[in-house]
Amino acid sequence: MNTRTALVTGANTGIGKEIARQLAEAGLTVLVGSRDPERGRLAAEEIGRGARPLQLDVTDADSVARAAAAVGELDVLVNNAGVMVDDKLPWESGVDAFRRTYEVNLFGVLAVTNAFLPALRGSAAPRIVMVSSGTGSLGWSTGPDAHFPPRGSAAAYRSSKAALNALTVYYAHGLADAGFKVNALAPGLRRTGLAPRAAASDGDPAEAAAGAVRLALLPDDGPTAGFFSWDGTTVPW
Repeated sequence: MNTRTALVTGANTGIGKEIARQLAEAGLTVLVGSRDPERGRLAAEEIGRGARPLQLDVTDADSVARAAAAVGELDVLVNNAGVMVDDKLPWESGVDAFRRTYEVNLFGVLAVTNAFLPALRGSAAPRIVMVSSGTGSLGWSTGPDAHFPPRGSAAAYRSSKAALNALTVYYAHGLADAGFKVNALAPGLRRTGLAPRAAASDGDPAEAAAGAVRLALLPDDGPTAGFFSWDGTTVPW
């Protein structure tokens, strides 16, 4: 049986690197997507057997096209690359901050997913995982326990993840007949370089990565068009 292949964007550090590591440990060939070729190479070397670097800047159309042309077969796509440009309320932030955030967190996901769809369509069990955020849940933001202004306002980031959630549903329903499983993950606050509050957290990135891997390896009767927390529980859209 041929080894399944996965691509993880933003995989040279943080949660993405842990996702790549765990997928490689599960026996997959893992393409370690990284904007910086050298950082991607070092991450792949550290992960070890089964990991291969792939230069991929999700905001660069030429980079995305070159990466897609270099990948003939793909079974799993984990859209993990993301940024938090600032932690401000919308009237304190600016249009530029929103544009820069959406360029990675939404438009980059759209570009990468569309570019790799032909390779994914050749898989017997194609899976797409969108690494979202619980802060993008409109249900959690407006429920009885919600408060305003929200802690860690990050309006650009939060709204970009809410938009990503909507995109997840579109892909899930549109690709269901082709056997795709497309789901979003809320990884929780993790010790990463995303933002100062994340860097100071004691949340283990490997714990969040396990949730993404679970969605990446769903069986044929697994869910699609779902939003799940790292522990497998359902998150309201």
